[in-house]
Amino acid sequence: MATPCTPGAATVRRDTSRAWWRDAVVYQVYPRSFADGNGDGVGDLAGVRSRLPYLVRLGVDALWFTPWYASPLRDGGYDVADYRAVHPLFGTLAEAEELIAEAARLGLRTIVDVVPNHVSRDHRWFREAVAAGPGGRARARFHFRPGLGPDGEHPPNDWQSEFGGPAWTRLADPDGTPEEWYLHLFSPDQPDLDWSHPDVRAEHEDVLRFWFDRGVAGVRVDSATLLVKDPELAPVSAGTDPHPYHDREEVHAIYRSWRALADSREEPRMLVGEMWLDDPDRLARYLRPDELHTAFNLAYLGAPWDAAALRSCVDATCRAHAAVGAPPTWVLGNHDTTRVATRYGRADTSFDFTTTARGVPADLVLGTRRARAAALLTLALPGSVYLYQGEELGLPEVEDLPPDRRHDPMRLGTDGDGPGRDGCRVPLPWSGAAPPYGFCEDGVEPWLPQPGDWARLSVSAQDGVAGSTLELYRAALRLRRAFRPPRGAEQPAPHWLPAPPDVLAFRHGGLECRANLGPRPVELGADRQVLLASAPVEDGVLPPDTSVWLRAADGPAVASSPTDTPGAGGRSDA
Repeated sequence: MATPCTPGAATVRRDTSRAWWRDAVVYQVYPRSFADGNGDGVGDLAGVRSRLPYLVRLGVDALWFTPWYASPLRDGGYDVADYRAVHPLFGTLAEAEELIAEAARLGLRTIVDVVPNHVSRDHRWFREAVAAGPGGRARARFHFRPGLGPDGEHPPNDWQSEFGGPAWTRLADPDGTPEEWYLHLFSPDQPDLDWSHPDVRAEHEDVLRFWFDRGVAGVRVDSATLLVKDPELAPVSAGTDPHPYHDREEVHAIYRSWRALADSREEPRMLVGEMWLDDPDRLARYLRPDELHTAFNLAYLGAPWDAAALRSCVDATCRAHAAVGAPPTWVLGNHDTTRVATRYGRADTSFDFTTTARGVPADLVLGTRRARAAALLTLALPGSVYLYQGEELGLPEVEDLPPDRRHDPMRLGTDGDGPGRDGCRVPLPWSGAAPPYGFCEDGVEPWLPQPGDWARLSVSAQDGVAGSTLELYRAALRLRRAFRPPRGAEQPAPHWLPAPPDVLAFRHGGLECRANLGPRPVELGADRQVLLASAPVEDGVLPPDTSVWLRAADGPAVASSPTDTPGAGGRSDA
């Protein structure tokens, strides 16, 4: 069982910059799968607290926690029943406050998740709405409508759930008589809120205050573009512009009010949005000076391992963000997407929810090599970076979970044909030769089963091992901090350098990054000092699927360590 760390157990690195989010590295914690502190096989806040020294040593600046709130956990906690309570599986509100405070003492800021589009069916408001019956005032906080057809047997319109099937579910009276339908853009367990109702706006602003008062440094906004719906419920098939529920103009007023709340604090809080938008200029509209501070760059996450595609994405991102004075944010994976080491080992290296499928072969040696190269490429870019737990270990997707152990409603919405998202949520391996790898006590079964071959990927197996993926990340994060531009002097975009078509070469701050995404080695130059490499670099040749960091012409002098050598990335299977 994990034990809480003590304040002296790690080096404190406090960054007092008021705009810390502009170049921060944020580590995403999926609490259920990070570390088990009470021995029940489920990750919890005590487990996270016991591992804070690990995160400090890794070198990240902040922690983003996916929901730890009271919830039936039918969608991994994104079906929130009470924002002011912590689910007993994870701990107590007092433990959350202690975790936030201890992380702050160690120099780690905390970001919590807010889900404004919907709540759980178990939320007090929805229970009141169901009890109120058709026309009841409590139903005005949601989208209740009569159905179409002679007996109202058809949904009110053609909107589809993100998890598959109609976005409407019909209620029934206690005697079984069908009545109104309610809207849920996700699962039926997650009824959508009606943001035209003043109670909805007031409640969420109070939730922000509640967590700001407890010391969180920022809020991640889930499904940030979906809040506002067309009051006429125009069908999607009508092709109306704007879209009837995605990226509507009215949503910006919501975030302006949230920004005012965030900026009113003595130390302003940060707002980061999850927005699946293909158009970088549309995304940048959410980042105007009086709205959100940053947004996940999900276009970058979904881009294939291709030099032209990635450069195009970087250029479009930096251009759009510079126009509104916002820092770009880069992300390779998260709790919803196929793990990078697996995705980059497939023939199609892009990511799209609509094309994910089971049984797609992956070359994990190749995928891991590319994932390591992508880590250096991403960490060299200007702006902030989000790392999903386990990326620093090179974890692959777990694709052979037994059907009876899967939990994800996205998979259930596809009648079991899709892989779902459980495979990227398998508990982390910390130590030992067999499951549960130190995630929980020996003899306790984790809530999701771990593969039998993860011993080589555990933290203890990689700790201090030159060339391991963990040490690559540690070295990269240390060098990134040492070579970044001074605060207030951030470059709006990387300075691209001449390079062959399959190579991305640029300078940012005191670092020069060269990433070979092609199938053939390219000349690097025998006289170049390699600070860090994702795979061995010899005789001035940059191998395929390899990234290196070089000292830029005007870069500062930084003492090297055993992991900061050209051979630091030697093991593609670490």
